[in-house]
Amino acid sequence: MTSYQTKSGLSVHPLLVDFVEKEALPGLAVTAEQFWSGFAALVAEHAPTNARLLARRDELQAQIDEWHHKYGPVASNPQGYEFFLRDIGYVVPEPDDFTIETSGLDPEITTLCGPQLVVPVSNARYALNAANARWGSLYDAFYGTDIISRDGDLAPGKGYNAARGAAVVEKAAAFLDETFPLASGSHRDVTGYHVVKDGETRHLEVDTANGRTGLKDPSAFVGYGGTEASGEIVLRHNGLHVILIIEPGSVIGGTHKAGLADILVEAALTTIQDCEDSVAAVDAEDKVGVYRNWLGLMNGTLEDTFEKNGHTITRKLKADRTYKDVNGQPLVLKGRSLLLVRNVGHLMTTDAVLLEGKPIGEGLMDAAVTVLCAMQDKVNSATGAIYIVKPKMHGPEEVAFACAIFASVEKMLGLAPNTIKIGIMDEERRTSANLKAAIYEARSRVFFINTGFLDRTGDEIHTSMEAGPVLRKDEIKAERWLSSYEDRNVLIGLACGLSGKAQIGKGMWARPDDMAAMMASKGGHPQAGANTAWVPSPTAATLHALHYHQVDVFEAQKRRHNQAVPPLADLFSMPVQVPFSLSREEITRELENNAQGILGYVVRWVQQGVGCSKVPDINNVGLMEDRATCRISSQAVANWLRHGLVSRDEVTSTFERMAAVVDEQNASDPLYRPMAENFQSIAFQAALDLALHGADQPSGYTEPLLHAARRKVKARDGV
Repeated sequence: MTSYQTKSGLSVHPLLVDFVEKEALPGLAVTAEQFWSGFAALVAEHAPTNARLLARRDELQAQIDEWHHKYGPVASNPQGYEFFLRDIGYVVPEPDDFTIETSGLDPEITTLCGPQLVVPVSNARYALNAANARWGSLYDAFYGTDIISRDGDLAPGKGYNAARGAAVVEKAAAFLDETFPLASGSHRDVTGYHVVKDGETRHLEVDTANGRTGLKDPSAFVGYGGTEASGEIVLRHNGLHVILIIEPGSVIGGTHKAGLADILVEAALTTIQDCEDSVAAVDAEDKVGVYRNWLGLMNGTLEDTFEKNGHTITRKLKADRTYKDVNGQPLVLKGRSLLLVRNVGHLMTTDAVLLEGKPIGEGLMDAAVTVLCAMQDKVNSATGAIYIVKPKMHGPEEVAFACAIFASVEKMLGLAPNTIKIGIMDEERRTSANLKAAIYEARSRVFFINTGFLDRTGDEIHTSMEAGPVLRKDEIKAERWLSSYEDRNVLIGLACGLSGKAQIGKGMWARPDDMAAMMASKGGHPQAGANTAWVPSPTAATLHALHYHQVDVFEAQKRRHNQAVPPLADLFSMPVQVPFSLSREEITRELENNAQGILGYVVRWVQQGVGCSKVPDINNVGLMEDRATCRISSQAVANWLRHGLVSRDEVTSTFERMAAVVDEQNASDPLYRPMAENFQSIAFQAALDLALHGADQPSGYTEPLLHAARRKVKARDGV
């Protein structure tokens, strides 16, 4: 039995007390008494509102369910549906035109465009890798992925493949030709890169077989380091830096006519250190681990030591990169991503802190503690801004509530108003339908809006649960409502003045092994006017960075600025299928696909506390799964069960059959406990419950069931 400590009327877990008082507070002008009394006041003020807003979600959902019971799918009466949503307050009046007022933001948010990583902050190694992904090797990204064909002579093999290496160099030269063209000739023919002093300035000269030339745009050369024989050349395009590594004596450089050993590209400009969908933090111990890693990222002390290929490696935050500019003056390039932290949403509670014996809102605790940790920032924001991404908010009133919480945190910690910035995840339908009003509520502190199409799809299915049987997952992605949602996010963001002031972001590429497909697809995001888009790995960030050289995002935003915003009728247009229009084979295949995905994700979540996994799908294609993808699959099964396309027995037998498939996929994991041997296991039952009881979960979220199951396992195993 945990012996809680009393702090200003709150019962606080001793692990959290020790972390706050012994790790987070030292060195700050905030006493323990100030923190706990302020925290108690924060909880007392905002807990009732939190409860009221959650009740409002349920109230609105019940009314929508009843409308569908009376009238069927939206397509039966689209005008009546929109009128109904306005009448019940689901859709609110739009504010007059306005421009956001956020100030004090870093250039990575305002004027630079590039990839954004999302990583579980609970995993120190991953958190550090992502923070350090500001720079990535283009050679490595080409060599190690399917960007270069893996067939025939180009197959990677166990050792270095010289033919593949030559293909990498050729493709890299094509990138340089496109991005930094020479005044004459091609980078593939360069025999030497030279920094030449001309009076007090320097410029770049290039030797080719046809003589000496330079860059077509000489201003793209902005700095240098090292020596003439072995050094680094700094180039810049669309605000992003590219560094040529000249090392003729190295293994790779020795094979290049100009000694070009690598090309470093500025990649992940920003990284979301996630406390939410990609983590499994279910109690005080887990939460303190999350906060401790975030604190270490802020003060620069986080390290992780691990074994890799028989070697012991210690990972830590990288230092800034130092060069000289064209005038010989110091040029410092930031060595790390700008770090943002994603708090949990308004739904969940935590027993790390109790008020009158009851758990408090976890979002309240996240706000207070992650901001406290960010006050120790020594390596992150140049402006002193604290960036919090707030997920799963339903409509403008909930955005206003988040802003009120942040204002209270600023007051309790002695921060200037609007020090805390808010990123609005546009991933719930009520927020999408009222996006302009939501941005208005946060106009003084908003730093990004982002389309989270995974959660958004889950919410679409749940909100329309009673409308009829939904389409298959792949079919949903092609529907008009989704393109409308993506377009509305960009166009409303531009109308609210986000261009040059805040990020407009796009969602995740979920297939981390399919980089060629990513490159063919994800260039559409900057073309659509998005400053950033999510990628699943540092390598993906390196590759996606190339899109921001191909597209000038601010020009794309100018092009789109006055385009008409798709109407709400498009946003609400997700059709349902005609019942039983699918064959039994098609139904079975889709059910198996959903069951396999749920099981593959849930089993590691519950058994091992792994909140984000690369889970092989039914075709053995690795997919990045987190609670958002799990939400889609569970809601899809729950919907078909509700409308009779599948039966309870059919769902159960399919889950039992797919458990054996998941067991086989995890056979090499020594920590894995097979599910097919015990259908009463906590993990299997949690996965099955997500499907059988998915329609009854609040907004279709997976957290309540997953958290309960994980806590059972921790109690059973004593972890």
